[in-house]
Order: sequence, then structure tokens, then C-alpha cells
Amino acid sequence: MIQPILDTITEFETIIIHRHVRPDPDAYGSQCGLAEILKASFPTKNVYVVGEDEPTLLFLKEMDQIQDEIYKEALVIVCDTANQGRISDDRYHLGKKLIKIDHHPNEDPYGDLLWVDTNASSCSEMVYELYLQGKQQGLTLSKEAARLLFAGIVGDTGRFLFSNTNPKTFTYAGELIAYGFIFPEVYENLYKTKENVARLSGYVYQNYKVTEDGVAWMEITDEILKRYNVTSSEASQLVSNLGTIENIKTWVFFVEEKDQIRVRLRSKGPVINEVAKKYNGGGHPLASGATIYSWQEVDNVITDLKHVCNNK
Repeated sequence: MIQPILDTITEFETIIIHRHVRPDPDAYGSQCGLAEILKASFPTKNVYVVGEDEPTLLFLKEMDQIQDEIYKEALVIVCDTANQGRISDDRYHLGKKLIKIDHHPNEDPYGDLLWVDTNASSCSEMVYELYLQGKQQGLTLSKEAARLLFAGIVGDTGRFLFSNTNPKTFTYAGELIAYGFIFPEVYENLYKTKENVARLSGYVYQNYKVTEDGVAWMEITDEILKRYNVTSSEASQLVSNLGTIENIKTWVFFVEEKDQIRVRLRSKGPVINEVAKKYNGGGHPLASGATIYSWQEVDNVITDLKHVCNNK
């Protein structure tokens, strides 16, 4: 599928790249890394990245602000987004042609061209593979593109600790570092913690709940967010904290937002993305997201996770 995507890219003078809402480093890395490759490779093309800005990731890139009419004859590429409902900026359908590049299970096969590889560690890894196949056809990888793709790979592999990391992942990361960006700065920016977030982290360790089945969870209400002066996005990033605790098999963060409760699920083995699908979400077998609309639904999610753990 890579070659048809490369051929299509060469046909269009305007390319607009989207990714998912609530972006993580891989969403930014794949979207913006691809944009930087295309800008370096085709200086006369108009290449834009769109979607809501995530304050904690502005060190990677700021999004472009464009008018609707720019979509008229444009190629639209959506990175790292399994379902159409999670695409940031719903104008993605206004373009002339749509391409999906993703590494999540292909539950929603949208687009005119689809490249989905669930074996890839990240969508950023896939974008680097697109470059590798296209470099003999004129694709150029800049230092900035390498920095962005490296950040995406690091983010989605948890600094190469998650089970989606494979030998190819390390090879690609090494090749990207060779482009000369200062990779310790990437780590510093990805993992630095503000004092108020650190204090909330302490609260999480003191107040999480866990069942005998190994299901742990943490409820972070709007009142708690205000108490620590932390955004819902910042609170959600603490989900990985519980993964280091002995005897926890699966864990979930419930974080209150304006009109919904964000659900972030993680696992050390039991497959949890089917649970996420029941609650307006989806994702990887061991890392998924969902949405509920009342605190009464929390018990249902925990019950489903207990069932998953007991039937592993």
C-alpha cells in the first residue's frame, strides 16, 4: 500500500494532515513528521497540519489555521486515528481524496486508500517506513522530521519498555538519532513533570483502588483537578503510574471533563480493547481509551475488566 500512497502524494499540490483528538506524542510525531518530510521533499507543495493544539506537546509543533476552501482540491491524510469519530477537525471529509495511515485495529476502514499495520510500534514508525520506501523516489528526511518521528516512537513505546517494541523499532530509532537532533531534549520535554502534577501523582498513589482480581482504578473528579490546578489532559498522563505496582493486571483512570468522563485503560496482559469498545472507545489490546457519561458507569467498567482478568 505504500507505493499507491506515494503516487497519490505526488499528484496533489495541497496536502492537509490530520490526527486524533486528545493527541499523544505519536499523533503529533506521525502527523508533523510526515508534514516535514513532504515539505522537504516537495518545496512547492502546500502542506498543512491541523487539529487542536495540546499545550504539553507544543514543543513538537503548533498546528496550522486554515480556511475551509483550502480543502477543495486537497489530499487529506489522517495519521494514528482508528475511528472517524476521533479525527481532530471534522473537515477531513472536505478534501478530494482521503488516506488513512494507522497502527490500531482497523475497526473503521475509512478513506480512499488505507494503510494499517497493527504490528507497527507506532504510526511514526510507519511514516519512517514510508520514507524508506520513497527515498529512492525523491523523499527527503530532514532533521526536524527525524526529531518528530523519534518523539512519536518513544511516546508510543513508553521509552521502548512496552511490548509493542521490536528489533526494528530500535533500528529505526538509531537511524533517526543519526540525523543530529538533540534527543535528550526530546526525553526531557516528553517526561518533565510540573510540581502540581507531581503532587497529584502522590494523591493517586495514596487513593487508587484495587480488586482481588488485579483490577486497579482511579477516579479524578473535577473537584480534584481544581484542587491541584491540573488539566484533565495532564491528569490522564498519570495513567502509567499504576503500571509499576505489583499484582495489578489491568488499570484504568477515570478523569472528569466538561461533559464526559475520559477513560484510559492499560493492561499487563489481559486484552482490554474489547472493553473499551463497549464504552465508546477502542485502541490497542493492552492500551485503550473510552468515554462514559456518568460516574454510575464506573462499576460497569470495573466489572468488565474483572471478567477479562479472570478469563485471561
